[in-house]
Parts: sequence; C-alpha cells; structure tokens
Amino acid sequence: MKKVFAGILVLSLFAGSNLVFAEGEKVAYVDVAKVFDSYLKTKDNDRVLQQSGKKKEEERDAIVHDIRQAKDEMALLNDEAKAKKQDGLANKMKELQSFDAESRRILGEQRNKVVREIFKEIDTAIQKYGEAKKLDLIYNERALLYHNEKMDAT
Repeated sequence: MKKVFAGILVLSLFAGSNLVFAEGEKVAYVDVAKVFDSYLKTKDNDRVLQQSGKKKEEERDAIVHDIRQAKDEMALLNDEAKAKKQDGLANKMKELQSFDAESRRILGEQRNKVVREIFKEIDTAIQKYGEAKKLDLIYNERALLYHNEKMDAT
C-alpha cells in the first residue's frame, strides 16, 4: 500500500500542473448515480419496463401452458402417436427459447435507449448548472478519491 501511495505521490510531482488548481477556481462534484436513481423519468421508465415485462411473462406463460398440455396429452397416447406429437412439442420448445431470447433483447434495447436519453439529459443539466454557477470544473462523484460535502452540487 505504501508503494502505491508513493507511486501516486511521485506521479503527482511530475504531473503536478494537472493536479494543482488555480487560485479561486470553482469546483463541484455530482453523484450522477444518485441523480439517475432519483430522476422521475428513470422511475417512470422502470414502471413502463415492468409493465412490458409482465406482458411478455404472460405471453411466455401461455407458451409454457401449451407445452405442459402437450406433454400431458402425450402421456395418454400410444408410442406411434407419441412420436408424432413429439415433433410438435420440440417446435414449441424452440418457440419458447426464441421468445425468451427475443424478449430479453427487446426489453434490453428499450432500457438502453431510455438510459442513454436520461444520461444525456443529466449531462445537459450539469453543463447548464456549471455555466449558471460559473464553475470551472464539475467531477463525477465516483471518480473522486476525496471530497468535501460542501462541494456537492447534486
């Protein structure tokens, strides 16, 4: 641990101009994760995705029900009829797997699209905040090793 700290100290001496702030420089940090989690649009999007997920789950349950029903019917059939029914069952299983994969892909794409939009809005708000407060720098809270709470612009 001491070697790591010493290495950082040595690097900071060589690159000190990057680590030393000009006198009077105005700096703040923002906890972007906290802003994202508490943003109303994030909560609304989570509700919409949950509703979409429930609809997909209902569709999936219908396919699973058909599969179970086909298995139950097969138990009552003779060997020749079972073989014929087995093809239909295999197709239903493939349909279920395809449905699961497609549902995950669609829901993931929906979430990623909205998350990108939300982060873009947050970034724009931070830019406007920095300009309005005449700040020189605004850091993301996660990138800081130390911060004074009075500098929190969240």
